[in-house]
Amino acid sequence: MNATALSLPIILPEFILAFGILVLILLGALRGERSVWLVTEGAVALLGVALVVLLVGDRPEGVTFYGAFTDDAFARFMKALALIGSLATLLLSIDFMRSHKIGGFEFPVLLLLGTLGMMMLISATDFIALYLGLELMSLALYVVAAYRRDDLRSSEAGIKYFVLGALSSGMLLYGISLMYGYSGTISFAGVAASLKGPSPLGVVFGLVFVLAGLAFKISAVPFHMWTPDVYQGAPTPVTTFFATGPKMAAMAVLVRVTLTAFPGVAGEWRQIVTFISIASMALGSFAAIGQTSIKRLMAYSSIGHMGFALVGLAAGTVEGAHGVVVYMAIYLVMTLGSFAAILSMRRDGVYVENISDLAGLARTNAPMAFFFAAMMFSMAGIPPLAGFFAKFYVFAAAMKADLYGLAVIGVLLSAIGAYYYLRIVKIMYFDEPAKAFDPQGAATRVILALSTALLIFYALAPAPLTNAAMAAAKSLF
Repeated sequence: MNATALSLPIILPEFILAFGILVLILLGALRGERSVWLVTEGAVALLGVALVVLLVGDRPEGVTFYGAFTDDAFARFMKALALIGSLATLLLSIDFMRSHKIGGFEFPVLLLLGTLGMMMLISATDFIALYLGLELMSLALYVVAAYRRDDLRSSEAGIKYFVLGALSSGMLLYGISLMYGYSGTISFAGVAASLKGPSPLGVVFGLVFVLAGLAFKISAVPFHMWTPDVYQGAPTPVTTFFATGPKMAAMAVLVRVTLTAFPGVAGEWRQIVTFISIASMALGSFAAIGQTSIKRLMAYSSIGHMGFALVGLAAGTVEGAHGVVVYMAIYLVMTLGSFAAILSMRRDGVYVENISDLAGLARTNAPMAFFFAAMMFSMAGIPPLAGFFAKFYVFAAAMKADLYGLAVIGVLLSAIGAYYYLRIVKIMYFDEPAKAFDPQGAATRVILALSTALLIFYALAPAPLTNAAMAAAKSLF
């Protein structure tokens, strides 16, 4: 039996996506604009099949492609989150694209290509595979950010993301070259075996550049500068995509790289991660307070949440990795629910984005107001919603690792950040009502209601998520 046949069970979800993408491109090229909704439905089905194959069955875990690709519990958990984010984004995009008459067959194909890049990135166990996955994901993101070619803000968002993304890729490559120069290998395990004891200055520089390149993808401070403009300028379904799947993949590879490639220099990277974490939490807590655009507010909220997730990574322990995995899962649910509500903000066929447009929503659409309020309370970390437990796990891991200062700063900044979430609830429930929104689409109603149910009932049955997250975290050590 040849190597390809042996590798197929390990890479089966990626193979299904890659083969399906080729079929959908061919279908779109042959049928042109008549294939738009057929390709979209095919993309939804393809993501669903890949998710089922990933989670169901007895596929073996293992490593293939000469050690460059791994399929372990951590990879499967984070891939499931990325696939869920992409699937929900595609479902939420249908009404928006149809109403704006910008839905070409290329859009779902680009989302699938980005998702394939995410899955490669999550499973990467050497730096070449990491870079290939990162660029496959990024090239799709560059295009979808500027998908509305007749919109100046969308074009501006695409250019900004492309220029800054190219800069981050260059920094990442420079860091990888330094690591290769000092270790003589590109595999994470080989780098870990080589980098032990006191670190030369070149290794520290390489570590800084690698972390800088990856921090850009999770929009952590000080590499966040693209996030508010891209979130606001890109079409809202694209913003939803940026805030979900790519964040899962980038955080996954950041966790894997630090814990499996650089355990011998943990003291150095923990200092960097701690600084990035505090800076991201602080910016996310303060900069969102004065925002009037709900999408721009969500951009700063995302920066803050990445900072909170990095608190767990700074611990550098199994508990810390477990906290990061749980946090990202709950963040995904909160973000999808929030953007489902934002995509429901439509009056007379026109989508609105100002926070003031939510005024009095409780009196014009009580179910939507309740669901959106649940998202805001959870993001603020108010018990008994799932967002509270997400922060609890990362702060507990930091305390156990004797990072008391980081945990205290995180709690204080979380309290400050709660202000702008609760302000939205106040506007929805206590301000004079604005004109009612148009009826919601079926996909937005279902995703909003399901997200709310998961956040509310997590406290009653946390075991399925926490046990799976712990198994994922342990597979890294």
